[in-house]
Amino acid sequence: MIRFVKRNQIDEEKYNNCISKSLQSRVYAYSWYLDVVADNWGVLVQNDYEAVMPLPFQKKFLILYITQPFFTQQLGVFSKQEISEELLRLFLKNIPRKFLKIALQFNSQNKYTSHNIIQKNNYILSLNSEYKTLYKNFSKGRKHAIQQGLKHEYDIEEIQFSELLKLSEQHYSFEEIPDKEFDKLIKLVEVLQSKNNVKIIGVKRNQILIGGSVFIIDIHRIIYLFSAVSKTGKENQVASLLLNNIIETHANTNKILDFEGSMTPSIASFFKSFGASLEAYFLFKKWLL
Repeated sequence: MIRFVKRNQIDEEKYNNCISKSLQSRVYAYSWYLDVVADNWGVLVQNDYEAVMPLPFQKKFLILYITQPFFTQQLGVFSKQEISEELLRLFLKNIPRKFLKIALQFNSQNKYTSHNIIQKNNYILSLNSEYKTLYKNFSKGRKHAIQQGLKHEYDIEEIQFSELLKLSEQHYSFEEIPDKEFDKLIKLVEVLQSKNNVKIIGVKRNQILIGGSVFIIDIHRIIYLFSAVSKTGKENQVASLLLNNIIETHANTNKILDFEGSMTPSIASFFKSFGASLEAYFLFKKWLL
């Protein structure tokens, strides 16, 4: 049996345990994460939390619609078992009819065949090898960029998120991200810090920040959540240095570095140059009218 459970009726312990122990586990699906990034959300629950499907939603002009929150790449169905296409279809069938529009991104282990599906690309790198082995798989150009960047006397260190936000305000417009979503990002980083689930590192030259990144440190994945680099930082390969630092620091672990994208060819090429492989996931879109 699959039923829809409102947010205030969710058994958080059972729900979060399902996310944590699932084969498809993603940090985005935890209740505390969705509480920050989603305006509203409920969940489809199979039996006693054997499988769950979080449904973030918004209301506009009295219309309820399911939509993917910012800073949340992959959701979908989570279970300790593999998710069959038949079960995924069953979950979709049980989405309450009150949601007239759906735009939801499944996790990469949710496979579904439909004309309502759009493939999206993510890139991931397994860190279960020594750094020397991982470095060998970098492209020739990426190795050169890192070596050029390391020639400069830069300090790579942990920084405050407020420093990185100030840098981003100076060098980016972020027109695609509304101000209220940036407020959520600030709150999200605070929550991640309280749980010791985040690492914020920056590159400084003469004590001046020229680039930095936010990485979520989850049980299974290290997620490249947010980054900002100045013009000087771009010229001096700071983005390469930041990612190289994370790879070197977390090499020989069972974690996956999740680059979070991208469909933009130049960005995808940059991620692939670290030896990353393609992880396809799917956007499901449907009007229920």
